[in-house]
Amino acid sequence: MVLNDLKPNAIWQHFESINSIPRASTKEEEIIQFMIAFGNSLGLETIVDDIGNVIIKKPASAGKENHKTVVLQGHLDMVHQKEAGSKFDFATQGIEMYIDGDWVKAKETTLGADNGIGSAAIMAVLSSNDLVHPPIEALFTIDEEMGMTGAMALTNKQLKGKILLNLDSEEDDEITIGCAGGADVEIKGTYATETLNAAAYEMQTITVGNLIGGHSGVDIHLNRANAIKVMAECLQELTAKLECRIQSVHGGTLTNVIPRDCNAVVAIPTTELDEFISELKALESKSRQQYAATDSALTITTTKTATTLSVMSKDAHDYLLSGLLSIPNGVYRVTPKMPDLVQTSNSISIIKLEGGRYTIACHARSSVDKERLEIIETITGIFNESDVLEIGPYPGWEPRPDSELLHAAVAIYEKLNGVKPAVKSIHAGLETGILSGTYPDMEMISFGPNILGAHSPEERLQISSTQKFWKFLTEILKNL
Repeated sequence: MVLNDLKPNAIWQHFESINSIPRASTKEEEIIQFMIAFGNSLGLETIVDDIGNVIIKKPASAGKENHKTVVLQGHLDMVHQKEAGSKFDFATQGIEMYIDGDWVKAKETTLGADNGIGSAAIMAVLSSNDLVHPPIEALFTIDEEMGMTGAMALTNKQLKGKILLNLDSEEDDEITIGCAGGADVEIKGTYATETLNAAAYEMQTITVGNLIGGHSGVDIHLNRANAIKVMAECLQELTAKLECRIQSVHGGTLTNVIPRDCNAVVAIPTTELDEFISELKALESKSRQQYAATDSALTITTTKTATTLSVMSKDAHDYLLSGLLSIPNGVYRVTPKMPDLVQTSNSISIIKLEGGRYTIACHARSSVDKERLEIIETITGIFNESDVLEIGPYPGWEPRPDSELLHAAVAIYEKLNGVKPAVKSIHAGLETGILSGTYPDMEMISFGPNILGAHSPEERLQISSTQKFWKFLTEILKNL
């Protein structure tokens, strides 16, 4: 057990147990069964609904029986991302963790602290024999990262609690009381192809790689390089100077992740190969300078590729490349009078273009529904010959700065740490946006330990911050 010596022991042991189980979004069968067995092993009432959400109920400790029931909520799934070239198999392997100073990290992959550490904390509360707490309903939802379908499937009859503590935030000096809503945007279409003269062209695979990536909501304001956007800009400059014909483009894996790599197979006239390679080197240097503050290790490379000479028609090439470059990407608008808070954004997340068909996927976020719809209307206008579909829209979470729960939590935090926490709304989707609609009378806050680099192989969890988070959680339960 890598984390066996860390304190408090219970939370780290549960985190290690969770991380031994593959738990990609929409593929949570094994972790669901694990949580059911966990609840039953404690002799606690354990319920699983039709979609896979698990609810475990624990009676109050002595003297707290008549206090309001508290819902502790986290999600079971995690984002599966790994370094380019890694042979790690998420479907069969547990996360390989290691300790680096004050941080827990993973070898070549995402760590799963989002939201494994929140779920582990809930398990530690459920398994404890000495914590003081009111009646507890532990809610473990599924598919938070991809579609929030677990939270969406909950009915207003499943929970009785009047207070909800969401343990899915990532900065230990903040209490979150609001979040953006969002939706996936899928663009699908077909295009004409043509076959080139094999004697006159060579196929090359261009690769944009070594980007940082990150969370397409939380990290969008950092202006990190988006591999799909970098590739589109690269192809635009190449086609302006050379005869560069596109056969295929593939980049990104998940809509809530800033893509870290992208590949394009292109046909280059054999007479222009030297110039092509020279131009690519210049584009790599230009891109590194452009993203020096965020992605200084960015690479743009090319290798000869053995494949057919079927490429996009010239009209399709111009239409799709122009459209890809026109899609809004990054911060769209900041919150008035709060320039540090993004109000609306869009991230180009996935592209699959090959064999006469293409799919481009984005994730649009906003705390103002009208602005999210503006982005979708803009994309629809760009791809007016294609099908543009909004998928799985989810609501934002309206802040309630005057709630009794928030005032109590701020006072407890200040008593423990000597300073008040920041009270914020975030530009990312939280299940509280959905749950606050299903349970409008339930008071809610979200908090958690310091997690950096979520949704990327750079993800890391701070040990001392997790200890701070645990003290805060247990003190809240003691005082509610």
